[in-house]
Amino acid sequence: MKKRKYNKKCSIILLNDDVNTFDHVVISLQEICGHNYFQAIQCAHLVHHNGSCEIFKDQRELTETIYEELNEVGLVVKLK
Repeated sequence: MKKRKYNKKCSIILLNDDVNTFDHVVISLQEICGHNYFQAIQCAHLVHHNGSCEIFKDQRELTETIYEELNEVGLVVKLK
């Protein structure tokens, strides 16, 4: 059986920027993505040192909602 497009999983990639503080990124990942403190810190460090990091992956509909919320708080993200 063929999966419908809306059931397909997609990811959110967080990109490094020169605007958001480390603390803002960590708090946003906790509040919006549901990361625990240590996950949020690790992702923030990866983004800082590597330029990007996958921070969320789920069904397209939920992922798009999370993506929009992250945009609203000023994080630079893209859907993959």
